[in-house]
Amino acid sequence: MDDHAPRSRQATHEVSNQPDTGGDRDLLAADRPLQEALAREAPQWVIQRLSALGQEAGSARARELGQAADRHPPVLRAFDAHGRRLDEVRYHPAYHELMHLAIDHGWHAVAWQEEGCGGHQAHVAALYLLTQAEPGFCCPITMTHAAMPVLRHSTVVHDRWAPGLLAWDYDPRALPAADKTGLTFGMAMTEKQGGSDLRAITTRAEPDSDGWRLTGHKWFCSAPMSDAFLTLARSDAGLGCFLVPRFTPDGQRNPIELQRLKDKCGNRANASAEIEYRGAWAEPIGEPGRGIATLLEMVQQTRLDTATAPVGMMHQALDEVWRHACQRHAFGRPLADQPLMRGVIADLALEVEAGLALVMRTARAFDAAVRGEPDEVALARLLPALAKYWHNKRGPGFMAEAMECLGGIGYVEELPLARLYREAPVNSIWEGSGNVICLDVLRVLTRHPEALDALRRLLGEAGGQQAEFDAALKELERELGRPVRDLEPRARWLVQRLAQCTQAALLLCHAPSVVAETFCRARLSSEASTAYGILPSDAPLSAILERIGS
Repeated sequence: MDDHAPRSRQATHEVSNQPDTGGDRDLLAADRPLQEALAREAPQWVIQRLSALGQEAGSARARELGQAADRHPPVLRAFDAHGRRLDEVRYHPAYHELMHLAIDHGWHAVAWQEEGCGGHQAHVAALYLLTQAEPGFCCPITMTHAAMPVLRHSTVVHDRWAPGLLAWDYDPRALPAADKTGLTFGMAMTEKQGGSDLRAITTRAEPDSDGWRLTGHKWFCSAPMSDAFLTLARSDAGLGCFLVPRFTPDGQRNPIELQRLKDKCGNRANASAEIEYRGAWAEPIGEPGRGIATLLEMVQQTRLDTATAPVGMMHQALDEVWRHACQRHAFGRPLADQPLMRGVIADLALEVEAGLALVMRTARAFDAAVRGEPDEVALARLLPALAKYWHNKRGPGFMAEAMECLGGIGYVEELPLARLYREAPVNSIWEGSGNVICLDVLRVLTRHPEALDALRRLLGEAGGQQAEFDAALKELERELGRPVRDLEPRARWLVQRLAQCTQAALLLCHAPSVVAETFCRARLSSEASTAYGILPSDAPLSAILERIGS
């Protein structure tokens, strides 16, 4: 025998004790809390229409698309080969497929096409499911959805742009709006020198013979390949709201220069840009000098979406953790059978249930407000801010805990948990960071006391059912009795407590008692911990874990 002949390679080990790859999943059929929330908060047609989305968003194909869109971020093409300005962003094909998944089925438009009869509940539930495919592409879906209330401030603008917004057809081509089958919208508000202080904006708007011309920069432009952007600029009348199309009315490229794309921590599938308006053509919307008030109607919609996305991400992480724990053995038994792990996962499940209950109730307030129900109008002012603040404060710790449940494999990029961890802070920063949201809540309490009255009635529906909840309400009332000027240093505590008590009230009224009781004891008692996995020693873990699905 030739001593130099190659020897056959033999495996050193078998790959065992690892969870399966998951295959196709039905995100709606496996999500009992979502089904219950839809049955409670929405008309029957909503869950029927969501059925196909649950299967599509949970498919192995959708997970592959999400991973590819994140791994291959968009690229800026500022110029063509001959030096002419293009100012275009090129996306990976996976991004476009995900956009088709959302827009070709009308999830960006459903809130307005079914307004007042379940449209907002359908939109929020769809966003919750779409986020579990990939959070990044949901930004342009949210922006397009949220543009409608602003368009309604001008009959001319609305009649020209609303049909394209409502079209069920994703059309990524860089063409004038009149030549496209469907339109998307972006937003460009903040500037370098001001950030959240929108009154510091310096972009100028000057009247021209054929409209208005904008000159200035924007530090953050969301979805820069959109067909139109809602923006703020300063004229002699003050800050106004303007619609800036990618193409001028005569079909020429509007001088909106993309300076660079942001190199973001997460949200990598979605492009965010720094832009310059160089005499860009624009048309005004709303009352001159009241641009911030006009755009805040869009922000109110986006805030509900940025409160919903972290709950969807948390559910995706919970699903990964539970599947791993059920199939992975350590020390002779499945992780899902080990008491300490069961406590951690049950606590994560409580967070998802509470968050889902709050965003679905908020969506119902949005729909009922259209019908003019006073309490719902008032709640629609307050609940989005509470949910946005608190859900996003819980998200990063949730993702870190989820990764820890899986150990080393949870920290690598092949699984979605690392991507979710990078994504977790973004919705807290966008559309008003934590301090801005808390100040807005104080502003609502001052200017719209009916909002607090409506919230008191919602909380009162759960009164007398649970000791820690009743004690938390009394503590809240003591704090709310102080002058508003004295509340600002404690605004974060106040907003957190209002959000937690609202979650608790909804669970007490609608969720199984094992869920509601455990949530109140774990979140509202004097022994409540900021860390996950610290539940009462007698918590009914099995009953909570049974609701996760598989």
